[in-house]
Amino acid sequence: MKKIALLLITGIIIGLTVILTRTGREMNFNKGYEPQQPINFSHKIHAGEREIKCLYCHFAAEKGRHAGIPPTEICMNCHAKIKKGSEEIDKLKDYIKKGKNIEWIKVHHFPDFAYFNHSQHVRVAKLDCQKCHGPVETMTRVKQQKTLNMGWCLDCHREKGIAPPNDHKSKAGGDCARCHY
Repeated sequence: MKKIALLLITGIIIGLTVILTRTGREMNFNKGYEPQQPINFSHKIHAGEREIKCLYCHFAAEKGRHAGIPPTEICMNCHAKIKKGSEEIDKLKDYIKKGKNIEWIKVHHFPDFAYFNHSQHVRVAKLDCQKCHGPVETMTRVKQQKTLNMGWCLDCHREKGIAPPNDHKSKAGGDCARCHY
């Protein structure tokens, strides 16, 4: 009787582990997150219609870990001459007058327990921003379209041939410390 109970408990533990592992891998974190921003900035107009490159505003993406939130003055490089008057441009001018940057709400969240460096992906791997951020140039308000979870990252790395196969314990192995430390 003890053996049957032990086998049953072991089976339940294994079953729960499998379910929790699969669920964890399928988590969408903040997929679909689309916060209202302090200024109604349209990537569809700026990156889409006007074809302003992502790196013009997010210049830190080439050089560092974070892409960076553009300072308000970047907006005024154009809006001091183009479409000078509107409710949203007046908000920009008000931020400048007060000497404050716009307090944008972060959209794309990456787990704190994982390391991600924009410059490695932009400058070294030469990935388009859309690979991770989706078709931002079509978005009036930016929305997180990808899960940004570990499975999603590994799938991309496997496509590029720079990650271990699905069987991470194989000879190819996996260097967990590369992203987790």
